Amino acid sequence: MNKNLLYIVLFFCFSQQFYSQEDGVVAFALPVRNSLKFNKYVINPTFSFVREQNKYISISNKREWVQFDNAPQTYLFSYAGRFAENAGAGVGLFQQNYGVLTTFGGVINFAYNAVLDGDKNLTFGMNMAFYKSGINSGGVITNFPDPSLENIPSNSLLTVNPGINYGTDFFDFGISLNNLVSYNIKTNKMVEDNPEQSVQGHIMYTGYVNSRGFFDQSKFSGLVRSEFKKSNTVISGIMMISIPKGMWAQAGYNSLYGLSGGIGFNISNQIALEYNYEKAIGDLSTFGSSHEVTLAYKFKKPYKYNYGDDEDEGALITPSRKSNRSVASKKGSGKSDTEFRANRIAKAKLVADAKAKTDEEAKTNLVTDAQVKVAEEAGVTLTAEEKAKADEEVRIKLAAEEAKAKADEEVRIKLAAAEAQAKADEEARNKLAAAEAQAKADEETRIKLEAEEAQAMEKVEDSVISSKENINELTEEYKRIEILLTRLKETVTDKEKDLKDLKEENDLSEQGIYLEPKPFKSVSAENAALESLKLEIDNVISNQNEKIIQLENLYSERLESVPNMTDSINVFYKNTIEDLKSEQSQAVSSREKLISTLEDINVATEIERKRRIKRAGYDNEQDRYMKDRAALNEIKQNTLQSTVPLKEEDFDFGEEQSNIQIVKDVKNVESGYYLVLAVHTDVNKRDDFVTKTVSSGQSDINFFYDVNSSKYFIYYEKFDDIVSANKALQSKGNEPYNSKMSIVKIEN
Repeated sequence: MNKNLLYIVLFFCFSQQFYSQEDGVVAFALPVRNSLKFNKYVINPTFSFVREQNKYISISNKREWVQFDNAPQTYLFSYAGRFAENAGAGVGLFQQNYGVLTTFGGVINFAYNAVLDGDKNLTFGMNMAFYKSGINSGGVITNFPDPSLENIPSNSLLTVNPGINYGTDFFDFGISLNNLVSYNIKTNKMVEDNPEQSVQGHIMYTGYVNSRGFFDQSKFSGLVRSEFKKSNTVISGIMMISIPKGMWAQAGYNSLYGLSGGIGFNISNQIALEYNYEKAIGDLSTFGSSHEVTLAYKFKKPYKYNYGDDEDEGALITPSRKSNRSVASKKGSGKSDTEFRANRIAKAKLVADAKAKTDEEAKTNLVTDAQVKVAEEAGVTLTAEEKAKADEEVRIKLAAEEAKAKADEEVRIKLAAAEAQAKADEEARNKLAAAEAQAKADEETRIKLEAEEAQAMEKVEDSVISSKENINELTEEYKRIEILLTRLKETVTDKEKDLKDLKEENDLSEQGIYLEPKPFKSVSAENAALESLKLEIDNVISNQNEKIIQLENLYSERLESVPNMTDSINVFYKNTIEDLKSEQSQAVSSREKLISTLEDINVATEIERKRRIKRAGYDNEQDRYMKDRAALNEIKQNTLQSTVPLKEEDFDFGEEQSNIQIVKDVKNVESGYYLVLAVHTDVNKRDDFVTKTVSSGQSDINFFYDVNSSKYFIYYEKFDDIVSANKALQSKGNEPYNSKMSIVKIEN
């Protein structure tokens, strides 16, 4: 990515978050826009209460436009949720980094709900944030003061963000006033012309999805909102579907930041993990992608609040529960179902027999009573014998009727048996046909499985070949990273030696022992080479991680086809992956240790450099100046003009200079514009150039010393203005010592 594009990205970030008045401030704007599960109270302060049941502790990290170094990054630690039947609250700590700018602070939230009528709710909420913004000095790497950074002050700000929400059974409508009040505590003034000040409106739907199977009882949530700012209007929307198994997925669109998508799942009943991805589109399409990761812990309670949609959710890890399947079988006498049905049939038969006997006795009594009544009406009194005869006739008649009923029952039973046999034969025929169909289906399945197995084995072989290629590539990559780490170690060793020499020079100087100072190396060139080496190491490590992941995926695919853990190839892959991970871990550890050592050396070197500069400025400046004047006078007095014309290649011009540069605080030299011929840090090379210039006929040669850079600037003309200096530079002629001439401005 070229430098111009990086500048565009940084300008865009700063223009969104940083705006300059007499004393610049940073607007309060946390990039929480891609989740309907956690930290919703930042979107609208009422959302700590609306549709919530529990309290959460969450840790979030969002990295925007990760393809750029020092791209925007936000950390948010939050504790928020439903605390009572009519109240919600939250507290959060955040830090935002934008290149060399940083913001750190906290936000407090409170929401109160009033039940209007039945399922109608009116919720009021407020977010109050206090934060400090300024320069992150640890992220600034420069050898000279940068006025553009020094002019950015540190500020402490207080902002108020109120909101309101009206909720029904499934819908919520509301507005919030972002950055309604922004107060700069440092200047004791209200902040005006805040670009992040806006009026935000939203519509949210929450309800169940009409589905079955895996998605049964799934919930759907959708949020559409608009932010009306002074400079532009941002339209966004996000939707989420939650599955009772403890998983959810999200997708969204933002007219400014682009498309987003994310997934989440409950690791346990209380621990959840969520990831969101954002892809810039439109004018920001070149900025790339952003990533957001949230880890949350849920505090569960034994009861449910009204106006909340959090039902019981599943998780990947659930506690074991005792089964109640055996309870029914343990009740009663412990007999089998067949015995129970037999007892029930027997009891029913006994009841039927008792009823038949009762009916028979009733009929007998009715007949006897009827005969007695007829006889009494006829005026005849029946004797005991006659009465017994009548009873016998009735008994015989009843017996005949009973026999006939018994015969009819036997016929009915035979017919029922015949029907049952026919039904059984039909069932047997159907079972036989079903068995034949099942056998046919089994044969087709076997053929299909054999084909799939053959295909799977072919795939396994392909994965074997691919994995071997990855292993070979990783082996070569490890050889490469060993070379790179060796180079980095050598760099650390060289810098340690330079630090040791510089410290020895300073220590001896403090003891009165003077050594010729060694020249400062080009810090910018060293840093550029070092950053290039670090980037190359990081790229190799990143590529190794990707290839190890690919190898693990191939290993998992093989395990699905060949699940035997003792298989020789599987064992080889497992051991190889473990060895590669171990080597990767060692490489990362070595890199981190070397970088840490290098950072310590840089800090110590900077301290010693300042000691040297201070020592040179206060102890040796006048001595050096007198020695330099004496050396210049001696060269001018003792150097004869050369009889052979010198050429450009005969001169050592030292460090290559830009067309014009500025040097400050130079002792024994007046301010102005100097035509510089050469720049040297070595005294011998300085004297050699001056000698050759004098021998070429230029006797007005001179030089001055810059203690801040330990450099000698050789010149022969000085001007009071840039116009005269530029004219002289244009008319420098073709003298060999003028070929690298440049302008140096001295500001004292």
